[in-house]
Amino acid sequence: MKVINYSREYKTVWDNFIKTAKNYHFFFQRDYMEYHKDRFEDFSLLIFNEKQNLIAVLPANKKDNILYSHQGLTFGGFLVDNKMKTETMLEIFEIVKNYLKEIKIKKIVYKCIPYIYHILPSEEDRYALFRNEAKLIRRDVTSTIELTEQVRYSQGKKWGINKARKEFIETFESKNYEMFWDLLTSVLESNHKVKPVHKLEEMQKLAGLYPENIRLFLAKKDENVISGALIYENQNIVHAQYLVNSEMGREIRALDLLIDYLIKNVCKNKKYFDFGISNEEAGKYLNTSLIAQKEEFGARAVVHDFYELEIR
Repeated sequence: MKVINYSREYKTVWDNFIKTAKNYHFFFQRDYMEYHKDRFEDFSLLIFNEKQNLIAVLPANKKDNILYSHQGLTFGGFLVDNKMKTETMLEIFEIVKNYLKEIKIKKIVYKCIPYIYHILPSEEDRYALFRNEAKLIRRDVTSTIELTEQVRYSQGKKWGINKARKEFIETFESKNYEMFWDLLTSVLESNHKVKPVHKLEEMQKLAGLYPENIRLFLAKKDENVISGALIYENQNIVHAQYLVNSEMGREIRALDLLIDYLIKNVCKNKKYFDFGISNEEAGKYLNTSLIAQKEEFGARAVVHDFYELEIR
């Protein structure tokens, strides 16, 4: 086996392999990863076997002699195709460790891809982490609805959706990211004193590159947009990247109606709807009111695990 650092000459090879991965996500493609390349020192790895065939890639960046499975992505360990076997993954860990040791990397911080994002079972890396005595250092909890089963809302959520329907709210897909971003920025600033992770220009660029994966839905009443949802759509799963509700939207439960529309219409052929995490402080703090809102839609817990592997 051979380990090679990613460089621009491997872009086509990388992207073609990503599309065949059994744990594929569109944000592992290089055009997505590189929208924030100025913030991270990319140190992604490609692993080739003895026949010079690419068998795995690791989206990663380097900082202070530590290799991170990419800090600019929500998750992401090794991407592999359906030929990957557990024994081969153990060999990959060994050769990568030796490679990193030679260049003075002291440890790997590794973010596993949650199983709900797998197209086929793909936890060879979790077993390899165990065999290499990696330490679990963080665990976030996301809330996910299993769409292949009957979705069961709480009574309170049913009441909220019915209330919103009586307000004659219109839900629709939109390309008006400026309007959405104005609402999102205003609500985040007034309620939490924070800004969106992405800048408007970045999201417009990404949505242009991946129009089938990044989609925007809005809810309006009397021509006023009062809530919105920006979603990331993958093969089997839809993730709510941003959800926002104006003050009026909260009063008349507009976001409840919009989420119900997404679940029953936009996501009707998907396996999962994922609301995202409800944690702060590296998983130690659970925002109970936030997760309760998600669980009232019938969502239940799936964990995002972070491991630390010392290079010896």
